Amino acid sequence: MSKSSTSQLSKPQGDRLQGTLDALGINVIDRHIFICAEPQKAKCCDPAAGTAAWKYLKTRLKELGLDKPSKADAAPQTPHCFRTKADCLRVCQDGPILVVYPDGIWYRRATPDVIARIIQEHLLDDRPVTDHVIAKHPLPHHHQPEYNHGE
Repeated sequence: MSKSSTSQLSKPQGDRLQGTLDALGINVIDRHIFICAEPQKAKCCDPAAGTAAWKYLKTRLKELGLDKPSKADAAPQTPHCFRTKADCLRVCQDGPILVVYPDGIWYRRATPDVIARIIQEHLLDDRPVTDHVIAKHPLPHHHQPEYNHGE
């Protein structure tokens, strides 16, 4: 690799990247939802079911304004939820599989109907949808190393 390809981002590139991170609210995410949808090897569910689940999750989070940071003066405060479509979450049965972090709540059969309940009961009301929970392992709270953005 050439020296120039390993150097830090130029100022305009860095500013553009920071603008994207700020617009997405990366530093204020409350929960991150991963869903196994549209896998290359459809072991856990029919690909159409995964696609429907992903589309519903994406659309519903946006409709409720959960896909972006809340305004400070908004009442009531809504959680900022990031979502990621994964090829496989390695459970490979009873899918689509969905996990909510940092809570570490894993769900099975995350169809649009179940996702509607997860959004309302878990994300908004802090009550996991117990009849679809298959595992619970919250991320441990630990000290975050200081990060200086390469400065």
